[in-house]
Amino acid sequence: MCAQLNACGGSSRGPTGPTGATGATGPTGATGITGATGPTGVTGATGITGPTGATGPTGATGATGATGATGATGITGATGITGATGPTGVTGATGITGPTGTGGSVTGNSMYASNTVGSTIAVVLGGSPVPLPNNQSLDGFTVNGGNNMFTVPVAGRYYLSYQINTTLSLLAGSRLMRNGDPIPGSIISPAVSTSSYNDDVFATLDAGDRISLQLFGVVATVILLGGGSTGAALTIIRLN
Repeated sequence: MCAQLNACGGSSRGPTGPTGATGATGPTGATGITGATGPTGVTGATGITGPTGATGPTGATGATGATGATGATGITGATGITGATGPTGVTGATGITGPTGTGGSVTGNSMYASNTVGSTIAVVLGGSPVPLPNNQSLDGFTVNGGNNMFTVPVAGRYYLSYQINTTLSLLAGSRLMRNGDPIPGSIISPAVSTSSYNDDVFATLDAGDRISLQLFGVVATVILLGGGSTGAALTIIRLN
């Protein structure tokens, strides 16, 4: 047993006395180290757009750019009205009369035949003959039964002329044929529809050559002018 309570760790304190008056505040201690920055907060809502500012002065004009490529040519405009015919000029002086030519030879053979009855012709691409049954004046030439093939009687240089007139315009071609081959220079191939064909040509022909007039190049039914009008005609004249 302990001889004294204090020696044995016992408590013999009395009640706490009243708190004394607070002493004067001591001096402020040194500022501590700044702590780490906290995370960024959420961005706030965008504010209302302010009024547009006044337009600034116009800047200096830039350098002219390179010229662009020329555009396609436009459609040709309509042809203008033909102007009034000018006054007829003064008639020139009559020229000197030339020397009288030597007497030429009279043609020995010629022919003419036409179509005035308005024949209907079934034209095919390879060519269809035009019948010429009317007003035949053959002078040595002969004609077949279809009145569309004329035989040359004498060899020589000839002038040949033809015409065809149809009731409707068409894109058919026309030509003279010699023994089944086209005579150069006699071919008409219109670029637009037509109802009138006229051509003449010079050619060296042999006795027995067979001459015919053709329409070709389309598949169509063609009606020649009739009622006395010349629907087609062929003239052949030997020159020498």
